[in-house]
Amino acid sequence: MSALFNFQSLLSLLLLMVCTCTYLRSLFPSLVDRNKTGMLGLCWKFARVGERKSPYISVGCLAMAFSLLFWS
Repeated sequence: MSALFNFQSLLSLLLLMVCTCTYLRSLFPSLVDRNKTGMLGLCWKFARVGERKSPYISVGCLAMAFSLLFWS
């Protein structure tokens, strides 16, 4: 089943993208910041969400980890 039709898979995909892009921005800030349009612009937007909403993202990651470990 595709991640688009399964809510749990879609949520884990979004959380992974946000966390990965935020981590990449901490390693290579010039690469992510100079590309604000196109496909790499999506990475910039995910990094912004990860930086500004980090407590909510971390709670989401913990909830997703708990649900994947114990409810799947």
